[in-house]
Amino acid sequence: MPELHANPSGVSENMSFAPDSAVEEVVLSPASVAAMTPGGKGRNAFRSNQIWSYFGPAFVASVAYIDPGNFATNILGGSQFGYRLLWVLLWSNIMAILIQYLSAKLGIVTGLTLPQNCRKHFGKGTSIGLWLCAEVSAVATDLAEFLGAAIGLDLLIGPALQAHGFSPTGSLFLAATIATVAVFAILALDLAGFQWLERGIMAFVGVIGLCYGFEVFLVHPDWHRAFVATILPTFDSHAMRGSIYAAVGMLGATVMPHVIYLHSALVQPRLNELLPPPRDPKPSILRQYLHFELIDVFVAMNGAWLINSAMIVMAAVALFHGPSISPTIQDAYHTLGPLLGPAAAIVFAVALLCSGLSSSTVGVMAGQVIIEGFLEIKFPIFLRRFITVVPALIVIGVGWDPLKILIGSQVLLSFTLPAALIPLLLLTNREKVMGEFKSAFRMRAAGWTVATVILALNMVLLLQLAMG
Repeated sequence: MPELHANPSGVSENMSFAPDSAVEEVVLSPASVAAMTPGGKGRNAFRSNQIWSYFGPAFVASVAYIDPGNFATNILGGSQFGYRLLWVLLWSNIMAILIQYLSAKLGIVTGLTLPQNCRKHFGKGTSIGLWLCAEVSAVATDLAEFLGAAIGLDLLIGPALQAHGFSPTGSLFLAATIATVAVFAILALDLAGFQWLERGIMAFVGVIGLCYGFEVFLVHPDWHRAFVATILPTFDSHAMRGSIYAAVGMLGATVMPHVIYLHSALVQPRLNELLPPPRDPKPSILRQYLHFELIDVFVAMNGAWLINSAMIVMAAVALFHGPSISPTIQDAYHTLGPLLGPAAAIVFAVALLCSGLSSSTVGVMAGQVIIEGFLEIKFPIFLRRFITVVPALIVIGVGWDPLKILIGSQVLLSFTLPAALIPLLLLTNREKVMGEFKSAFRMRAAGWTVATVILALNMVLLLQLAMG
């Protein structure tokens, strides 16, 4: 088996993804694991009848699948093409389940994050190139998610601020400042223990889900058309370029590269509890952890898929105008109020705010895992948050269209996705890295099929853009 290293996540002390206190050394065997009870001293062993205790990492990762970039691309897809692109979300979700499980599996089996594994097993030049791609995806992610949080808060408080003399840009800038403080507060939850941060993120996911459940209840969708569009892949033949652009943006917003790096770190705290030093992992223990994490991934990713689908359905019913119209998030907010009542608009803004705050927090965590894992340095997470706020504040201050920035960032993420996905597939397919846990043939075939589909879609989009 590969050696499991201490302090595997490679992240800073104030966001270490590790238990806060020292863990008592426990000698684990299959028999002792089976004998452990929830109330005993076996906190470091598996609580097989407490599977909920292992829910969390995938839910944190799932926030990136329902971030403001998803709001932008789903509003675009639904308002321009109705239900037609729902199938993109289904296939993106299937890809996400596979990719997130492989990321978690790599972290559990090796005890290292994906960036750390890249630095360990690839050449220096390759690792630097992968780090640069990862940083581009992290910056694009931070920009989209922070902008979303600022827009969501501005929709709620902007009218009152503008009534007191603020300009639209000024109210958005103030909302961004408040959102910055809120994200710092969410990050501080980790100081009380990694599970507090997980619970906080899961609460945000729950609020977003409830908000979109309410929106779907109000719009009364055509469920038959939605079902057919979900299972039957089609593009709009009269607006092929636009529908492909929207589909690639939806793919980039759903299968996001930064959480591929992050998920391999999110599983480390429970691994530290399960296998305290000196590490001598039993295959049976790792298999059980992988089984629990697969359930975590399946539930979390499908929850994110349902929320994304609800976004498209809402836009398809309430905002559909055809390919010639590109409504902004603000347009959606101002349309929902008169159409469905003030509550619909407020709930929409609350969902966007929760999405932006939670996903911005997750984006900062991913950025820290990336820089510390690839470069083997310590980098305070609060400093990372402060630095990544700057591009978003510049965009707001200059007055650029936030929707265009959001959608463009998601398309960019789709292009940087292979730089995270291909190394993950290479590493999980190597016996030298994974030992007996290397991917089976069907898993390898599925992984490379996903990578091929993503590369093919990106090439088609490039050709469409090159041909004007």
